[in-house]
Formats: sequence, structure tokens, C-alpha cells
Amino acid sequence: GMKTVSEALTIRAEIMRRFEDLCRFEDDTKLSITVVGGGPTGVEMAGAIAELIRGPLKSDQANAAAHINITLIEAGPRLLPPFAPSLSARTKKDLEKLGVKVLLNAAVQEVEHRKIKLKDGTTIASEITIWAAGVKGSDAMGQLNLPTVANRVAVDPTMQVKNYPNVWALGDIAAAIGKDGNTLPMVAPVAIQQGKFIAKQIMRLTKGQKLENFKYLDKGSMATIGRNKAIVQVKGIKISGAIAWLIWLWLHLFYLLGGRNKIGTMADWTWNYLTFDRGNRHIMDS
Repeated sequence: GMKTVSEALTIRAEIMRRFEDLCRFEDDTKLSITVVGGGPTGVEMAGAIAELIRGPLKSDQANAAAHINITLIEAGPRLLPPFAPSLSARTKKDLEKLGVKVLLNAAVQEVEHRKIKLKDGTTIASEITIWAAGVKGSDAMGQLNLPTVANRVAVDPTMQVKNYPNVWALGDIAAAIGKDGNTLPMVAPVAIQQGKFIAKQIMRLTKGQKLENFKYLDKGSMATIGRNKAIVQVKGIKISGAIAWLIWLWLHLFYLLGGRNKIGTMADWTWNYLTFDRGNRHIMDS
């Protein structure tokens, strides 16, 4: 999985090391990279690796780059299950154009050394396997012996932990139920809204007011597929391609940065975008 910069650097460093090894072979040795999980993280990861190979690595060593295979494995019938089926199909096509082999309805049984075993008995060669299938909440819930449901802490609609009115849970660890009756997704907007909500709930408690029930406001979902492609789904609106990518970029900027940095960062990103191929190929991990 990849949640931190150091994990991202580790993945990148591992790919660069294997690429350097591959450059020494002048034969048909293949390097197989597999991403497990067809949610937003898996799709973004496979897309980013495909672009790294098709761009900078190919211009360094076309022969070695041509011998790298990327596979994306998804257990379900389509990529990006939270999105509309039309966007799932579009994403699959875009990834395949980038050279990613997409396997659907392929459940992983176990990851072994340099290979992956699927439930149907087939085996896939994989020198580098990146796990992007499912996030797990913090282990604290097990240590605290809190009531759990489906590996998450059981909470009332007020976001109080079941049977513990003075304990609150939020984000990936909390099994809060959405409008559709399913647990809310493990994404940042859910945690942010719950955090603000719980702060208000605690204020209500201290004033002796009645508690309210949490309602998640879904402002839409986005996933990037590569350098110029993304998909955006907000209520009934579905956008894919370059426009979606620009929306993704701008929204990230406005959500992630304080006022003063925005313009500078936009300039930096634009420059990096235009000079994509002159990226630094040093291996940077500790």
C-alpha cells in the first residue's frame, strides 16, 4: 500500500533498481510489475508506473522499457466500483492504451516470491507486487477491545462508539453507515467531515444539547489515470479525459494548499508538466 511519501519513494526506488538490472541484460528477460486492487489507488498507481515506463525510462533505454509488463488485478467485475460503469469501462480502455494489462474477476489467493496465485489456480509472474486492495484501519481498535463490525469500530449514527458514549471514532476505523445502508468508504472527505461533526457533537454534549446524526455529503469522486486523463463523478455529472484531469488538478490544489502557495505551486506543476521527461532518475530511498 502507499500512504506516505517514503512508501512512494520505496516503490519508485525498487522499480528503478529493477530497471537498471534489466538494462544490463541485452536479452528477452522480462520485468513484471503487478498492482493488486482496481480501486482509485490501484488505478492511479498502475497509470503512474505505465507513464514512468513509457516516458522517461523509454527515452533512457527503449529496449529495457519494452520488456517491462504491468498488470492490474481486480477481484470484482469492473475497475473503480464506486463510479458509474461507463467511467469504469473508459478507465480500463485508457489503462490498456498505456500498456497496462487489466485482469477483472481475478481474485488473489496468495502473493508468493516473484509470483501471484489466483483463486482459479492460475499463476502470474510478478517481480514487484504492489498491494492496493483495501485499506485497514489502525490496530488500536483491537488493542482497546472496542466493538467491531467488518474490521471497523461499531458506531452509532451520532459517531459515538457503540456502548461507549464518551468514545468517538471517525475515518477509516469507524463503520459509519451511509444513505445506501453500506459502510462509508475509507476516503479523506469522510474523515474530514466526521472530524468537524464530532467537534460540534462534543460541544453539544457539554452544553447538554441533544446529539445529532452524522450525514455524509458526497461531493463527488475523482481518480487520475495518467498525465492527461482522469475521471470525475459528481451527482449525475460524469466527465472523463483531459478536462477531468484539469478539474482534478485544480481541486487538489485548492483543497491541499494555503492561499499564498497556490500560484507558486501551480507554476511549479506547470513547469514540471512541460518538462516531464527531464525528471530526476536517481534512486532516492533511505
